[in-house]
Amino acid sequence: MYFFLSHLSFLDICYSSVITPKVLEILVVEDRMISFNGCMTQFFLGYACVITEMFMLAVMAYDRFVAVCNPLLYTVAMSHKLCALLVAGTYIWGGLCSMTLTYSLVGLSYCGSNILDHFVYEYSAILSLSCSDPSFSQMACFIISTFNEACNLLIIMASYVFIVATVIRMPSKGDLHKAFSTCTSHLTAVSIFHGIILLLYCVPHDKSSWLLVKVEMY
Repeated sequence: MYFFLSHLSFLDICYSSVITPKVLEILVVEDRMISFNGCMTQFFLGYACVITEMFMLAVMAYDRFVAVCNPLLYTVAMSHKLCALLVAGTYIWGGLCSMTLTYSLVGLSYCGSNILDHFVYEYSAILSLSCSDPSFSQMACFIISTFNEACNLLIIMASYVFIVATVIRMPSKGDLHKAFSTCTSHLTAVSIFHGIILLLYCVPHDKSSWLLVKVEMY
């Protein structure tokens, strides 16, 4: 559990490190300029962290499932090698998805004022600056987002269905409390993370919704 938590904390630090320097530069120095390469780099790193963290939470749900449902076999089922492979897989998948989305944006043509109505690399804000056909970029974003969100929620929900079924059959109230205490913090993190994603990309696309998007991103 602490192995996965350390990587989750590392991803949060990386994500904050991608956003915070430019935000401070905008607020303190009042330099609101960013190069195209800088914007794409920020986009790639930020979304890689978000997607990796998303799957890290799913891996942690599976870890909790093994710990609660098979406590005696936990050290065997969740070996150091398997944990390392699961973590490596989340980083690789996050990088590949972010690279695909970044490539879909880099291939577009940008014209006009090039004023980004955001303080970070938000996908729809960058896409709104394009003067070419964004169909491929929109389709790539839709497929990747839907697949990742569906897989994550399926893994997490399936894990907790088995956890709840196991906990209900526990005769001891002490075991019941211990099992729920190990899952409460993870469920809280999952609710906040996926709740923000749903608020970000399920709000109506009008002028009033942009303020909500900016607040949630910050």
